[in-house]
Amino acid sequence: MQALPGSVRYWHSTLPGAPMPVSLPLDSLDAAVDRLFAHVGPRIVLAAPLGLGKPHRLLNAITRRVAADPGLSLELLTALSLTPPSPGSGLQRRFLGPFLERHFGADFPTLDYALALRRDQLPANIKVEEFYMQSGALLGSSQAQRHYVSLNYTHVARAVAERGVNALVQKVAREPGGTRLSLSCNPDLTFDLVDEVARLGNARPYFIAEVDPHLPWLDGPCAVDADFFDLVLDLPGPTPDLFALVREPVSDADYAIGLYASTLVRDGGTLQIGIGSLADALCHALVLRHTRNDVYLALLEALSPGLATSKLVQSTGGVEPFRLGLYGASEMVNDGFRRLVQAGVLTRRVLDDAEAMARLNRDAGTPEDDARLAFEGRYLDGAFYLGSKDLYAWLRGLDAEQARGIGMTRVSHINELYGNNEALEREQRRDSRLFNTCMMMTALGAAVSDALEDGRVVSGVGGQYNFVAMAHALHGSRSVLMLRAVRGAEGQASSNVLWNYGHTTIPRHLRDIAVTEYGVADLRGRSDEDCVLAMLRLTDARFQPGLLDQARTARKVAADAALASGAEGNRPDLLSKKLAPFRRDGSLPNFPMGSDFTPVEQRLVPALAWLKQQSALPAGKLRLLLRALVAPASTDTEAMQRMALADPSGLAQTLEARLLAMALARTAD
Repeated sequence: MQALPGSVRYWHSTLPGAPMPVSLPLDSLDAAVDRLFAHVGPRIVLAAPLGLGKPHRLLNAITRRVAADPGLSLELLTALSLTPPSPGSGLQRRFLGPFLERHFGADFPTLDYALALRRDQLPANIKVEEFYMQSGALLGSSQAQRHYVSLNYTHVARAVAERGVNALVQKVAREPGGTRLSLSCNPDLTFDLVDEVARLGNARPYFIAEVDPHLPWLDGPCAVDADFFDLVLDLPGPTPDLFALVREPVSDADYAIGLYASTLVRDGGTLQIGIGSLADALCHALVLRHTRNDVYLALLEALSPGLATSKLVQSTGGVEPFRLGLYGASEMVNDGFRRLVQAGVLTRRVLDDAEAMARLNRDAGTPEDDARLAFEGRYLDGAFYLGSKDLYAWLRGLDAEQARGIGMTRVSHINELYGNNEALEREQRRDSRLFNTCMMMTALGAAVSDALEDGRVVSGVGGQYNFVAMAHALHGSRSVLMLRAVRGAEGQASSNVLWNYGHTTIPRHLRDIAVTEYGVADLRGRSDEDCVLAMLRLTDARFQPGLLDQARTARKVAADAALASGAEGNRPDLLSKKLAPFRRDGSLPNFPMGSDFTPVEQRLVPALAWLKQQSALPAGKLRLLLRALVAPASTDTEAMQRMALADPSGLAQTLEARLLAMALARTAD
């Protein structure tokens, strides 16, 4: 049997001259911080996992110690420092205040450095460098923008090792009834970092684990002996809840994108997806395709007559239920994958044996191959997981067979084709469909996913470039970039399909497949003119003429080029009309992955979103206020009570109550 290179049990031996560390259990944050400084000295270059794997309480103890002592310094190398959103003011505060306290818990330890970073108030002796930011949260922070590090996910471990990292902190799970530890949610960079440190011949960083009893125990590649860490911290008392993402409602545009994208997935293939409502829409469409195929086909026909039998769908994907099933290989495991497993879509298993996989892929597997596949085969590999409370509960509740089918592992295995066991990965990842979301695309096929034209970073490159390039390197695989055709609303709508933009995440020479709510464009290997004309068919009708004029001026289309027939129907109102029957009968629910909101809150979400949309411009805000003055009281007593506006007092509360009543009436259907 072939194992993946760098198995956990051999990592310590790759460090030249390094003694085996001694795991010392502790139950005090102060003691852990004392040990850390005693070992590494006054200057800490600290690595911490992205997302869920950060030990918030330990990080706060470290940063508070450094902030209080000018003789100490801290350089924190990390990503995705998750913090609960601010409740804001006005109606937003009335809604979010109670929800946030319920969802995150009153004792959730928000990261001190993350709050200071947003306010540009990090002390001089603390520096935070992130390679991926919480989306849109740090556009106004000079400290965050100046110290952002632009990297492919697979290059992070190398960069951190080269910076002289001398310590790492990580949240872990403890084996039930045993002594081993699991990196569980974040094996992504830790193992690769160990190898990079060894490659450079540097001293092994000081590793501290904080055990979190809420973190699901997962075995396999992410499990280690306790002495993998120098200190293991078991804090007494209740443990704060895990950070859980709030599941978003899925719009008509999102569903259309998800439905189009779902037709590109080939049975027996491999799936990678990102996060957010577009990924939720795609996964819901795949579940419909498998479990309610008649409804799925009716949806496709309503959306785009003839789509199911089109040449692109027939040659690239399919619309039938999944007989062979899919295998997931994605940097992030999210609620979409949970739903695909529960629905029986993610059932194709793989082995870490290139020769056995080659036989199985050619229907020449031996009885031994089949037996191994049933016992040790995996249907899902990931580098980290992050999602809802339901995702974490599902992972904790997996039976032994289901749990064996999930392999949480290093990011270099998931995101990189070259430099690992390439022959094995090619066999495992047959017919890969690599779905990612972007903010904008140019008419020539370049994508903008992580930053604005002026250079400010919205999020980060992450693994997107890795997967786009991998799709071109893997035979039979495709990269699919999904984006909404427009942003904004009413009088301030803007096109997300542009002629040019001052920043690019994915260069145009890697263009492949693009999907908006108005269709699919196959751009791979196409000429610039073909690409422009295909992207025009994905563009909102309001912006097509201007885009075509720019293409003519740049000599990229013929002087007499015209807009495609039917493209004038690329309008949000017509799209909603097509999907309305399926909205009403529940086939396209607002929250396909489940909701974190109560039923009354689910009525309030679209109402508040409508108010925000209508008041985006000063003129719109004035019209709303004038209409609110004569609006009748709401008949939704429960919603008004939830917002503490059932019995308003004073002019401000009365106006808020009238605005909310108007919005509830407007969005009641």
